[in-house]
Amino acid sequence: MARQSNSRFRNLLRNWEDDVFLKRLGQIEGIVSKVLSIAMVIVILVTVIDLAIVLYHSLLVTDSMGFFTTTLTEIFGLFLSVLIALEILENITAYIRRHVVQVELVIATALTAVGRKLIILDLEKVSGVSLIGLALALIALSVSYYIVRAVHR
Repeated sequence: MARQSNSRFRNLLRNWEDDVFLKRLGQIEGIVSKVLSIAMVIVILVTVIDLAIVLYHSLLVTDSMGFFTTTLTEIFGLFLSVLIALEILENITAYIRRHVVQVELVIATALTAVGRKLIILDLEKVSGVSLIGLALALIALSVSYYIVRAVHR
């Protein structure tokens, strides 16, 4: 019994050795990445279904004059939401393939998200300070994207 206990203790200590520990971390990282990709596929499918429902109601179930009961900015926002989700899925799959976060792709996703925010923004309800903040974020992301692209070439 004491030998068995000693053996288990040695196995437990062996798991704390650098190479074994890093292997276990890599396995956990892989599992988490795969779970995130499955969750993102579900988010994309739900968003596409939501977009289809909004388009259906806007184009076919209309009581008002004109086609769209939903504003075009809301529809564009839904389209961009799908694109952002696809870019995030691409980030995750690139990480699964190469185990490296692609900074250029992350910045492009952030640019799309800020662009979406600007497109759907209701200017009557937003303060000037918020607009300045969005503009600064857009400028910073654009400069970052330019620098990352220039370095990779």
